[in-house]
Amino acid sequence: MTSPFDDPTPAPASAPVPEGDSAPHPEDRDARTQYVLPLVVRLERATPPGRTDALETSARAVLTLLADARVTGADGEWAERVVAWEDARIRKVVRRARGGEWRRAGELPGITVAGREAEVRVFPPVPLDGWPKELAKLQVSGTDLEETAEVGAPEPGLSVLWLNPELEMSAGKTMAQTGHAAQLAWWRLDEAQRKEWAESGFALAVRTASPEAWQGLVASGLPLVRDAGFTEIAPGSCTVVADHPALR
Repeated sequence: MTSPFDDPTPAPASAPVPEGDSAPHPEDRDARTQYVLPLVVRLERATPPGRTDALETSARAVLTLLADARVTGADGEWAERVVAWEDARIRKVVRRARGGEWRRAGELPGITVAGREAEVRVFPPVPLDGWPKELAKLQVSGTDLEETAEVGAPEPGLSVLWLNPELEMSAGKTMAQTGHAAQLAWWRLDEAQRKEWAESGFALAVRTASPEAWQGLVASGLPLVRDAGFTEIAPGSCTVVADHPALR
């Protein structure tokens, strides 16, 4: 099937493919106003965050926005834009900011989510050709990050977003992918399960699967992200599996 995340034109966004047949017809999605979900990672020269921490924080930022009363409330100020974003071709773009750029981004309506070191600000969806000038000028490239601490095994019972061990992606692209995976898991959960996850602060881990485990994860029926392939990797590449305990 064609995904609501698929992007028919090259763009600096990632595109996962969810399961199910409830998505609008592709032609209907294309005819609608196209929106993008902006995410900005704080990337100071002297103190860049660790890669895994940034990936986890990006995923939690997406979930935090989806659970926010400004989105879920019938009269929420962001609700209409999120519905329009989800009804068209869903896109996420990760940009980087430092210093004054970060401060100016923080003055726009949005939510800043902090990890151990990383800070990611997520904004309500904006029209594809209507980015606020404070965000439009931020760079997409240059988000390659190194680990700053040892990354151990995830804690038992934790939601894990498993990365494909055979793919190499920049940190910025991978941040968008983990955001996609978290969103797919969110869509699969019922209200009680969503509430429980939110009350935990959207506890999750991002880890790279072993080659042996990856094949089983892809075949498991858990939410799976497939990339549209416009940047960095081939179309249809499986990038992340969202392993939430409630979905096993």
